[in-house]
Amino acid sequence: MDLPQLRASLAETPVVKFGDYEYFVHPITDGIPLGRPEVLDEVLGALAALADWSRVDKVVTAESMGFPLAAGLAMRVHKPYVFIRKRQYGLPGEVSLKQTTGYSRTDMFINNLHRGDRVAFVDDVVSTGGTLTAIVGALRQMGVEVAEVLIVFEKTRDKARMERELGLPIKTLLAVDVVGGKLVERT
Repeated sequence: MDLPQLRASLAETPVVKFGDYEYFVHPITDGIPLGRPEVLDEVLGALAALADWSRVDKVVTAESMGFPLAAGLAMRVHKPYVFIRKRQYGLPGEVSLKQTTGYSRTDMFINNLHRGDRVAFVDDVVSTGGTLTAIVGALRQMGVEVAEVLIVFEKTRDKARMERELGLPIKTLLAVDVVGGKLVERT
C-alpha cells in the first residue's frame, strides 16, 4: 500500500520512555507534533479501503486517539461511530471493561452497542494487544460481532499470535519499530 505522507511523517516522530516501554509520539497516535490533514486524509482513505463495509453496522474505537480515525471513517463509509470511553456515565446498558496496555491500566465503558451489532474496530496502534484483546472480549460477551479490525501502526511482533487468539485478522497500514530512539518502518 502506497502511503507516502504517513511514511514521511515517521522521520519527525519523537520517542519517549515510560519505564522500559518506548512510546512514539505521532500526530495520528497523539495529536503531537502538529497533525496534518493530508496525512489523516491518506490514512482514512487507506483504512476505508481495507474493510468490507457491507458487513459493518458501526465504527468503534477506544478513547482517545482513535476518535479522529473513527469519526473520519464514519463520514467516509456512512456508518455511525461509537467511542468506548474512560468515563462512566451510568447510562442503561453501559458495560465496563478493564484495559491494560504496555504503560497503563484503565477502566473503560461501552455504550450504544447491542447484541447483534456488527462493528469495525479501528485504532491508532497495536502494540501489546491489551486494548484490542479487552475490547474484543467485552464486545463478544455483549453479543456484538467484531467484523473488522483496522489499525494504523503495527508495533507488535506478535500480530499472528493475537490473530489466532482473537480468531480475527488484524489489518494494519504500517509495521513500525523503535530503533535507536527513532520510529522506523519495519522491513
